[in-house]
Amino acid sequence: MPSHDRTTAIPRPQPAAADLAVFASYRNLPGLVRQLSSLGGCAQPIRLEGHRTEINAATGEILRELKSKELPAGHLLVRCGNRRTTRCPSCAELYRQDTFHLMAAGLRGGKNIPEQVAAHPRVFVTLTAPSYGPVHGRRSSSAARCGCGHTHAKDDPALGTPLNSDRYDYTGAVLWNAHSPALWARFMLHLRRTIAAVAGVPQRLLSKLVRVSYAKVAEYQRRGLIHFHAVIRLDGPAGGHTPPPTWATPELLTDAVHAAAARAHVDGPEIDGHAYAFTFGKELDVKVIRSTAFQDGTTITEGKVAGYVAKYATKGAESATGTLDHRLKLIAELGQETIPNHAARMIRTAWALGARRDLEHLKLRAWAHMLGFRGHFSTKTRTYSTTLGALRAARADWHRRHTPMPEVTTLVLAHWAYDGIGLTPDLERLAALIVGSTGAEAVTASA
Repeated sequence: MPSHDRTTAIPRPQPAAADLAVFASYRNLPGLVRQLSSLGGCAQPIRLEGHRTEINAATGEILRELKSKELPAGHLLVRCGNRRTTRCPSCAELYRQDTFHLMAAGLRGGKNIPEQVAAHPRVFVTLTAPSYGPVHGRRSSSAARCGCGHTHAKDDPALGTPLNSDRYDYTGAVLWNAHSPALWARFMLHLRRTIAAVAGVPQRLLSKLVRVSYAKVAEYQRRGLIHFHAVIRLDGPAGGHTPPPTWATPELLTDAVHAAAARAHVDGPEIDGHAYAFTFGKELDVKVIRSTAFQDGTTITEGKVAGYVAKYATKGAESATGTLDHRLKLIAELGQETIPNHAARMIRTAWALGARRDLEHLKLRAWAHMLGFRGHFSTKTRTYSTTLGALRAARADWHRRHTPMPEVTTLVLAHWAYDGIGLTPDLERLAALIVGSTGAEAVTASA
């Protein structure tokens, strides 16, 4: 068995045409194929070493024993579970499907969520970042030109980059990303305060009348700034299981969102004599969600809303801006990466700001590759719908129900230890051959 590096991921070269003669040295080629197939196309599986022993609890007889070193690949291989499309398309697709079901359950019921939530007031909100300098962009009119005097194609790499890099406020942009999670929290605080004022009750008593439930995802714009997409819903005191009061209408929720977005404000640090403060941008979009379509008569249904939000749950900054999908240990490593100048400058800005003691709490160096943003990409309130953990538990329970169980009570003794991540080059070529022959069925089967 080829040796493994226990501390680093094995480099993954571009899959080449697999030569079956390369795998002739493996004593159990059919078993190896089955083990790799069970990964569902995971690009960087986690290698575990250890054992699992099943013992008859009544007699002490060993019923089955599994040792990692005796497996065809020499290790127990499990899916990495990475949500990033750039790191593992297979696991990211599974994460996207789970996020879709989580979002859809909060819109139309299911997954232990009552169907009556479809009748509750719901809005789809997009909150954007303010401007930190003019950037290349596409105008709403196809004939309109960018500020640079040209009309850009959809795939123009210049889109989102500053018209004048020397005058662009990189410090403000990075700090806005770092403070955006706090700004969202402040927005929700003002939203609840606004609704409580309409109800004529103190905010601390609002939950006895109505609850504000939401699910949101963060998305990077091409200029490298975070904006939020969210489904916000009004429920009764018991969440989705009870209807809200009659005065809690979609129109009230829409007005409250506008008011809260305008009031949300977070004070920032003072850098070079400039005191930063952070608010949302002027581009605020709020649409009422009906049972079949949006209020304005478009064909975007609840399912499309869920799919739209779930799509962004698997994308990081690298998808929009071309930045890194991994952390930097030293800023000198950035010189070895091929990334756009705009993303590189935001990373360098985050790294430089991370050296300031008054900004230690922002952990900017640890999140420089994310352009300063360190929040979760997908969050929700407990009352909105089910959880990713519940969906995964249901999937595991389905597999257990369809797996033959021993007829006697068994005692399981197991110990597994992390040994690394990734496959050796020859196993990677075999895995690529297996995925290529099964196509998208691999992800579906693993779900």
